[in-house]
Amino acid sequence: MKRSTAAIHGWLLLLPAMAILALFTHWPAFATLIDSFFSTPRPRRPQRFVGLENYEVMLSDPVFWQAVSNNLWFAAWTIPASIILAMLMAVLVNDRIFARGFVRMAYFTPTVLPMIAVANIWLFFYTPQYGLLEQILGFFGFPSHNWLGSKDTALAAVTVVAIWKEAGFFMIFYLAALQQIPPHLAEAAALEGASRWTYFRRVQFPLLMPTTLFVLINAVINAFRMVDHLFVLTRGGPDNATTLLLYYIYEVGFSFWDTSYAASLTMVLLAVLAFTALVQYGVLEKRVHYR
Repeated sequence: MKRSTAAIHGWLLLLPAMAILALFTHWPAFATLIDSFFSTPRPRRPQRFVGLENYEVMLSDPVFWQAVSNNLWFAAWTIPASIILAMLMAVLVNDRIFARGFVRMAYFTPTVLPMIAVANIWLFFYTPQYGLLEQILGFFGFPSHNWLGSKDTALAAVTVVAIWKEAGFFMIFYLAALQQIPPHLAEAAALEGASRWTYFRRVQFPLLMPTTLFVLINAVINAFRMVDHLFVLTRGGPDNATTLLLYYIYEVGFSFWDTSYAASLTMVLLAVLAFTALVQYGVLEKRVHYR
């Protein structure tokens, strides 16, 4: 009786969170799936069932494939770069260095800034002829270049902004994990004559794997949802060179007002994120050692 009472109490405690999750996550996702099989209602044309027509249009949509390609490249650069940079910064500020508190604050400052503010800062850096980056390169004799207006460099430019924004946020998790590692492990490694690199590779890095899995999941999600800086920097241009999948969904849904096609695009994005999560938990978690 006591066990069943405890189970009832446990489910009652979970009920508010489960209700909120179902109401604001699962139901909108299900409603979006249903909406993707219908046409967009117009003033003189009611919504009607079209089956897989929206998905067939998607397969022949060149902008969609451009957005997918851009997003994959964006993720391929932002995810490893932000994680590696965050780990290096955390290891650095975890040691006893001069002005450690100031360095920590400097690394974390980009995280607390709104993304629109960050985009405006970097817009000043990238401004042709007058921007800070142009001034520095011009001092060394390099020619002027429109970083955000060229198809060859626009995506790389917005990727740098995302890495700069995210690395400080991930650093906090790594720093907290490093501070949980017992100090006697470092002392034992020093007595054994292990180098700083050997201690990191053999001791710190394996113990950071649970944090790395958590950070990796967040980095993947951010790579497919971070689009607010595009409104300030490029608006998806030039010639869709920086159009990411979520930004394209926003344009289709709110600029072109084709909500059903936007729902189909959203389901593709959800499927990609679900598949990625299954791979992360099914493969990577087996390599994670929890203490």
